[in-house]
Amino acid sequence: MISPRSDLLPHMAKSLAKKKPAAAFAAGDDESARGRLLNAATHLFCKNGINATGIDAIIDEAGTAKTTLYKLFGSKTNLVHAVLESEGRQWREWFIGAIEGGGGDPQTKLSRIFPALKSWFAEERFYGCPFINAVAEHDKDAKQFRNIALKHKKVVLAHIEKLAAEMGATEPAVLAHQLALLIDGAIVAAMVSGDPAVADTAGLAASNLFAPAKLKKAKRAGSATEQLLAV
Repeated sequence: MISPRSDLLPHMAKSLAKKKPAAAFAAGDDESARGRLLNAATHLFCKNGINATGIDAIIDEAGTAKTTLYKLFGSKTNLVHAVLESEGRQWREWFIGAIEGGGGDPQTKLSRIFPALKSWFAEERFYGCPFINAVAEHDKDAKQFRNIALKHKKVVLAHIEKLAAEMGATEPAVLAHQLALLIDGAIVAAMVSGDPAVADTAGLAASNLFAPAKLKKAKRAGSATEQLLAV
């Protein structure tokens, strides 16, 4: 291997020093464009629907070129996947933080679920659950969005089941599944009615589950995950 000439090293160092900021700037541009595209796509997909939202509308709102979208995501389908993954992660962080915040015993934490949802329902940009919407929009045999939705729901169910077990529920998996059904029902009801107070009704139904869950075994068997996969 031929080593670089010593008299060229200073010039090479200067050349590399000039190139690094440019590369870093380009990477920063890509990251900024990616964020704008994700934000624009999230807003438009949630508000108008995935199928009703075209690439042109996304790049217009994001202020990027069409070539940038395809460079960063490859296709609209990949962009949808990225949006769902990002939305799911952010929503789970918010949801778990909302019920865990302030401490308290496990039942107190579970009781925070529906007040937290009510605050979400009251937001101007509440358009329902992006996972429920995505699955509803597409062919029921299409598994790509269903699999992403199931992945998201498994994480939520696992946390609820953990709290249910700590609360002393004799069948924590069943209680978790019951609460998850109330959560999904409240989300759909709030989206359809536009009334955040549906969370209060769901919360009342949830509170009626806690005491019986500690006293006797529920008749339904199987883990919450198994039941979810069976749907």
